Amino acid sequence: MSTTEAFVDQYLRETAEIALATRRDDLAAVIEVLFSAYQQDRTIYTCGNGGSAANASHLACDISKFTWVEGKRRFKCTSLCDNAALISALTNDVGFNRIFLEQLEGRIVAGDVLVCLSVHGGSGADKAGPWSQNLVSAADCAKRAEAKVVALVGYDGGALRQMADASVIVPPTRGGTTSTPHVEGFHEVYHHLICERLRQLVAEA
Repeated sequence: MSTTEAFVDQYLRETAEIALATRRDDLAAVIEVLFSAYQQDRTIYTCGNGGSAANASHLACDISKFTWVEGKRRFKCTSLCDNAALISALTNDVGFNRIFLEQLEGRIVAGDVLVCLSVHGGSGADKAGPWSQNLVSAADCAKRAEAKVVALVGYDGGALRQMADASVIVPPTRGGTTSTPHVEGFHEVYHHLICERLRQLVAEA
């Protein structure tokens, strides 16, 4: 890239391409699953790793707070990423791959929703082994409990897209490029869109 200005221009053009290519029906399906949990007075759990952990915490915050409508019952939503002491204890005692699963065991019930945020969706690997297996095991736990699974993913969506009842995948650019910054950035765009629509639905309920 010859100049910083050229890089900025390309990145923003790619952002516009991804927004236009995002599947509207997938977003609508995710909203439907989450609003159904609200209607049944069920709990929504969120989880992710790295930047996606931060996004999971942000999503739980916004579902819990941003969707408030005066005089209406509120969403029940919590992030499984926020208790550092618990996560370190679970990592030490039962392993990192079980940090979300162990928080769900005996707690998640039919009608609840687990939202998994992941760039690769459980596909691929690095020095520590296969990526995001803690998310995959948590999704498996949710399915066994007859809860719903929602996945916000990128690339080919990995195992999480296959396991999910509803999912949104960040599409590649027209040139075929997918990047972690775009995936994590668009998960934030999607989650704000989702929460805005949930607030409208609560108001209309």
